[in-house]
Amino acid sequence: MFMGIEYSKDLTESYQQVADQLHLLLEGEKNRIANLSNASALLSNFLDRTNWTGFYLLEDDELVLGPFQGLPACIRIPMGRGVCGTAAKKRETLVVDDVNAFDGHIACDSASNSEIVIPLVKDNILIGVLDIDSPEKSRFSEEDRVGLEKFAEVLLRHL
Repeated sequence: MFMGIEYSKDLTESYQQVADQLHLLLEGEKNRIANLSNASALLSNFLDRTNWTGFYLLEDDELVLGPFQGLPACIRIPMGRGVCGTAAKKRETLVVDDVNAFDGHIACDSASNSEIVIPLVKDNILIGVLDIDSPEKSRFSEEDRVGLEKFAEVLLRHL
């Protein structure tokens, strides 16, 4: 249970519930940093078996650390480098079952073993990425990808 919601046992339904909760949480607020901060806190509390949840925002052709939950992280990531930079450059979600096998992986936290990165694109403009790490290999499923992409769609309406 989080913020008065007891999430369903069904993962797809749970993602819908957390996306609905995000909409209610951000409704009427226009400040981007506040909304990203609440989104990272909500996801961090919703997701189990993760060790980092946050955002990198595009600035001058590189990704710069934004609001997050977890240990201190890399501050700047060049476009096309690592999982975040690759997902941002391709503008497609990347699910990496074993980050140590990903060519060019940037190890901000040596405890991270798998990762999912969702590009945040609004009006065909890349804003940044949602990045989630796990200490478990193969932590993120197809249901996680779909659910997190829907979460990102809701977030983008408030940015």
